Amino acid sequence: MAVWHAENERLRRQTRAECQAGTASLRAGFWEVAQPRGRTYARRAKQNQGNVAVERRTLLLAGAGLAAPRLGLAQAQGPYPSRPVRLVVPWPPGQATDLMARIAAQQVSAQWGQPVVPDNKAGAAGMIGTDNVAKASPDGYTILAASTGPITTAPLVQRTPYDPEKDFAPVAMIGVSPYLLTVNNNFPAKDGAEFIRVVKANPGKFTYASSGTGAAAHLITLMFLSQTGLLDTVHVPFQGSGPALTSVVAGQVDFAIDTLAATGPLVKQGALRALGITLGAGSVLAPGIPPLGSLPEAAGFDVGAFGGYMMPAGTPPEIVARLAEETERAMATDEVRTRLATIGFQPEPRGTRDFTAFLKTHREQFRKVIEANRIKVE
Repeated sequence: MAVWHAENERLRRQTRAECQAGTASLRAGFWEVAQPRGRTYARRAKQNQGNVAVERRTLLLAGAGLAAPRLGLAQAQGPYPSRPVRLVVPWPPGQATDLMARIAAQQVSAQWGQPVVPDNKAGAAGMIGTDNVAKASPDGYTILAASTGPITTAPLVQRTPYDPEKDFAPVAMIGVSPYLLTVNNNFPAKDGAEFIRVVKANPGKFTYASSGTGAAAHLITLMFLSQTGLLDTVHVPFQGSGPALTSVVAGQVDFAIDTLAATGPLVKQGALRALGITLGAGSVLAPGIPPLGSLPEAAGFDVGAFGGYMMPAGTPPEIVARLAEETERAMATDEVRTRLATIGFQPEPRGTRDFTAFLKTHREQFRKVIEANRIKVE
């Protein structure tokens, strides 16, 4: 275990040096926390061991690395795409959505024979880059790395410069990020059922941390607390998952529901205990952690944060269909699925129609909890 911690620390330092900002929540070595089952996944995970920093470096250099060998092709005339395609990522390099989008884009680029060039436009909780795509030309040469925050939750809790239902054309979903219910080591419950009993028996006593008011982690926590009748708890918002989870580890706050990517390493280290996962069927990324939806009080509970591709509204349907097809092909490869698993994303590919239906259900799921609890961000 000491060797594991030493190597993890070395990789974290190297990753920070390479990625600069935005990587703290994606601990190096995450694949050790929860790797997919199956002989193919296991074999590829073993091949990836010790190469997590290289993985991040490869992804973060994707723009240059993908474009360099194909610049000549970009000048050629021909069917779509006939030149490089811009992938707008509304988050810093190294953030989970950034890595997810790059992993799929590298494979799509190889299939197309044209560069897909990441363009990080971070700021305002993802709204700056998202708005950039909303106002981009719908010519098929701009893709948005879309996710729950700027597309689903932000427009429901505050005014945004774009309309997520009118300004974008959904293309394809790539995967979902599961969330874990975690507690510190002194919390007086060993599983989800006992957690509900203890919290219900002590109204107003327990506190929970989140990455910020109106953030997906806050709203997913409220969904669970609402369904289980545990709303008599105290919310302690922080600026980001890192500080929020640190407060739980230290015992300053009692529990938190946050992404597998953020909580997984802390669970692996024994700093936190995981009592349940938010996906209704559980996850191969976190074997042995039961779904919260299996609890009688939380029957049917099933939620996570999505990641996928969108384009500006008005993009020709044939171009949307082409990117959706290529994304589906990319998602069928073992390499892409395994690399997504290493960053805590459960592959869940959906085509345009299914992705559009998912977004409608996803938005309604969050709308209900936001309206019921009168959540607003000024």
